[in-house]
Amino acid sequence: MRLSFIIPAKNEAGGLSKLLPGLRAAYPKAQIIVSDDGSTDNTSSVAREVGVEVVSSPYSMGNGAAIKRGVGVAAGDVLVMMDGDGQHLVEDIDSLLKRLDDGFDMVVGARNREGQANVGRGLANALYNRLASWMTGQTVRDLTSGFRVARADKFREFMHLYPNGFSYPTTSTMAFFRSAYPVAYVPINVQKRIGRSHIRPFRDGVRFLLIIFKIATLYSPVKLFAPAAAAFFLTGLGYYGWTYATQHRFSNMSLLLFSASVIIFLIGLVSEQITSLNYRRLE
Repeated sequence: MRLSFIIPAKNEAGGLSKLLPGLRAAYPKAQIIVSDDGSTDNTSSVAREVGVEVVSSPYSMGNGAAIKRGVGVAAGDVLVMMDGDGQHLVEDIDSLLKRLDDGFDMVVGARNREGQANVGRGLANALYNRLASWMTGQTVRDLTSGFRVARADKFREFMHLYPNGFSYPTTSTMAFFRSAYPVAYVPINVQKRIGRSHIRPFRDGVRFLLIIFKIATLYSPVKLFAPAAAAFFLTGLGYYGWTYATQHRFSNMSLLLFSASVIIFLIGLVSEQITSLNYRRLE
C-alpha cells in the first residue's frame, strides 16, 4: 500500500522543521503533503526545502479545510493525518499502521491525560469521549485526536460532511462508526507543541459545544431528541399533577409542555430518517 501523509499547518515553521526531516527519512517512498492554511511565516518554504509537496490557501480557512485540500491531491491507498506543531512522533506511526492489517478502516492515536493541552481541554475531551461512547455503543478513547490513519477510499466517502474548522476528527470518527467501518485506538505519546495554539477558548468554546450536538445528529438523532422529548413530557406530567391536586384543573402550560414533547420527538424521527437516507445513499 502507498502512504500519503497530510499535515495541516498554519504558521508551523518551527514544528515542521522538527517533524519533516525525520518523517522523510523514515518513509522515503511515501507522499508527504503539507497543507498550508494561509500561513504568514515561512511554513511553505520550510516544507519545500525538505522536498515535500505543498498545497496552499491564500488565506486561513480552518484545519478541516486544510485536511480536505490535502486529501484532494493525495494519491495513496492509506492516509496518515498528523499535526505540524511537533506534538506527534514519527515513531508512533507504525503502531497505527499495523492495526489496519487487523481489519480496521481507521486507527486513531489516543492521548492520555498528560497529553491534553490543559485541564479545561482535558475535561471537555473526556465529556466528548463519554458522549460518543454512549452514542455508538463502542469505547471511544479520543474523539478529537488529529493523529489518525484511514483507508483513503473510506475517508473520501464523507468529504462533504467534514467541516472547515477543528471538528473534522469528530465528524470522521462518527461517520465511520455510523457506516460500520471499524475504528481502533492506539495509545500515543504527545510532546509539547512548538509555537502558539490556534484554538481560542472563548471563540472555539462555543464551536466545541456544538460538537456535542453534531455528534448526536451525525450518528443517531433520536438519541438526542428522545431524552429531550421525555424531559418535556415528564415536566408537563408533573406540572399537571400539581395543578390538578391544588386547583383541580388541566392548565395551558401542561398542554404546551405535552405538545412540545410530541413535536420534539417527531423532529427526532424525521432527522433519523434523513440521516439514514444520507448514509444509505453513500453506501
